[in-house]
Amino acid sequence: MNYSKLAFTDQIKAIQERMGSRNAYERHEKQSFVDGLTKIEEGFISEMDSIFMASYGENGFPYIQHRGGPKGFLKVIDNQTIGFVDFSGNRQYISTGNISHNPNVSLILLSYTLRARLKIYAGAEIVELNSNPDLFQRLRPDDYKFKPERMILLHVKAYDWNCPQHINPRYTLEEIEQHFRKDDYVRELENRIAVLEAQIRQ
Repeated sequence: MNYSKLAFTDQIKAIQERMGSRNAYERHEKQSFVDGLTKIEEGFISEMDSIFMASYGENGFPYIQHRGGPKGFLKVIDNQTIGFVDFSGNRQYISTGNISHNPNVSLILLSYTLRARLKIYAGAEIVELNSNPDLFQRLRPDDYKFKPERMILLHVKAYDWNCPQHINPRYTLEEIEQHFRKDDYVRELENRIAVLEAQIRQ
């Protein structure tokens, strides 16, 4: 699972050489080999409520599709496989058609809160709902109202973490509400301490 060796073609290496970054990335290629997802990646994936997936069309263009759901809709099957239930959307089926033609996809998983992004190369596999009921039970999110159409398994080929540069932090309403609830709890504790101190002084 050496992301650099897969990502850096001869053309890309030539540009790196011209721009002065080739030596650093050459060292990185020799060091960045991990056999499957670690607990760090698995934890990060389990927090996702949104991903971007690029597939490659017969028209010669890549197609980037947003996929989302409740937090945790993207599930780790094992250290080399992740998957999700594909819900009904605009019914264009571009990603589905592209994957049927060419299973190679790229994903970007982005956390604005942590200012972190995980890039993944994967081979995508479309699994019909009625072909594997046990897998559907494992992948389907609880209490999600949208209509499932299929499942997509992603067989991880390589992954890499990007630096936080240019990621502006953003927060969901749930995260903001949790933050303020914590502040209220802290203020409540401070008030209790103040009362106890006042009682001690009496």
